[in-house]
Amino acid sequence: MIINRLLVLKKHKYTIAFVSWMVFVTFSSLVSFKGTDAANIDIPNLDKVVHFSFYFGAAFLAVFFIREVTKGSMSLRKAVLFALIGAIGYGIVIEVLQYSLTADRHGDIFDALANSVGAIIGSLAVKSFFSKERWLKWRN
Repeated sequence: MIINRLLVLKKHKYTIAFVSWMVFVTFSSLVSFKGTDAANIDIPNLDKVVHFSFYFGAAFLAVFFIREVTKGSMSLRKAVLFALIGAIGYGIVIEVLQYSLTADRHGDIFDALANSVGAIIGSLAVKSFFSKERWLKWRN
């Protein structure tokens, strides 16, 4: 019984990783950190690095998630494109939600730009892992 559950988890590891990452990104983007130690960190442009990292990870994991869900039947190019468009769109939606729904957070065009650059670089990074010179193969 436990072994069967572990096998199911193993079959869906990228789905679990991607969904968990997106829940983390969403929570971190919409919850206020005012009054916490995190709000007292003052490193110039650190928030842009965080935005870049969040969406680098989102696009990177999204490609593996798409591969897992489609069992490799979708072309790498199409999966990368879907992941890229999805991550950029999600980043824009989060910025709009920060602007319209939160009291202590605000939407920022430069945050959306950092999100988009992170998504682009994340997509390109995962694409390079499946290039002909690399060891990973897109098709099973």
